[in-house]
Amino acid sequence: MFVTHLACSWTGKPQAADRLSGLSEAGKPLLVRYDLARVRTAVDRAALRDRAEDLWRYRELLPLPAGVAPVSLGEAWTPLLPLRRGNVWVKDEGRLPTGSFKARGIALAVSMARHFGVRRIAMPTNGNAGAALAAYASRAGIESVVFCPEDTPEINLREIQAQGATVRRVAGLIHECGRLVAAGKEREGWFDLSTLKEPYRIEGKKTMGLELAEQLGWELPDVILYPTGGGTGLIGMWKAFEELAALGWIDPARRPRMVAVQASGCAPIVRAFEAGTEKAETWEGAHTVAAGIRVPAAIGDFLILRAVRESGGFATAVDDTAILAARQAVGREEGILLCPEGAATYAAYQQELRSGRIREDERAVLFNCASGLKYDLPPVTGPVEPVARG
Repeated sequence: MFVTHLACSWTGKPQAADRLSGLSEAGKPLLVRYDLARVRTAVDRAALRDRAEDLWRYRELLPLPAGVAPVSLGEAWTPLLPLRRGNVWVKDEGRLPTGSFKARGIALAVSMARHFGVRRIAMPTNGNAGAALAAYASRAGIESVVFCPEDTPEINLREIQAQGATVRRVAGLIHECGRLVAAGKEREGWFDLSTLKEPYRIEGKKTMGLELAEQLGWELPDVILYPTGGGTGLIGMWKAFEELAALGWIDPARRPRMVAVQASGCAPIVRAFEAGTEKAETWEGAHTVAAGIRVPAAIGDFLILRAVRESGGFATAVDDTAILAARQAVGREEGILLCPEGAATYAAYQQELRSGRIREDERAVLFNCASGLKYDLPPVTGPVEPVARG
């Protein structure tokens, strides 16, 4: 195990990594730190070639102790698909267990929770994270309770329940679900697995960056467009690129610009980026067809904004009309059924090509965070063909 300690993302204050942890003393997310000099001597890029193409091939850069079996449902590499039009690729995370990229973070977090003896977990969700928690917690023999906004699609609620979690609907949005999880923590005796309220979901999500770098021969794209709600994946990928640069596995001067993509009906990060602030104000009246990025307040707002600014990137918002049009266009023209959040990145890519903030000669990667089959699709139109009889 190459973990040295956990560090507060706000103050930098270290704390021990050998026990169950939530937020830091300052009430901010904790980040896992590694002895990268030891990692450099223990493994090199070439050693990865003989390992299974899955999340766990990066064990030296993950916190699960050596010899401890992960809680796994088969987290294989996800494909990087070039689009026929433009200098752009789609990283299709819908191929993961439970059909979304939430499997990465939850697999790591539940593995660590089981390692530390957790028996009961709760979290808020807009759908996909809850489905992943239900599946991995059941796999680990841990009880799970999932709080969902009352307008969460029925298919998501049924998926969560079918995989063993207790579903609690809430008359509010995800940040209000999060308050209920926090309020019941002591009374109910559950561990709070909310986004960034423990240190290990980031570590699972950072494997998107590790995997992308390896798939591209350790030469990263110019731009990454990422659907941003809580922002764990964007934060995690930027952390991955920092670690890879420290190991000498990538050129530190060639890291991509990170673009946080939000919906115009819920864009607190975009507003904060444009205002030049380090934190984002809560977005009132949040609404969008892309429920996964309907996060009015993110505890890791300052980490998202830091990653975007340090990378030379930006934050941008697209409206629901553009999201739905992008989903239809990519499905019909490329054969890739994007989820609404993934479609938001394509809409943003097209928008920023027109604005000039992304150039056509730049290599861009879009993240499709879930299978499009998990969402409502337009009804089939057209008449029923008659059948000739006798």
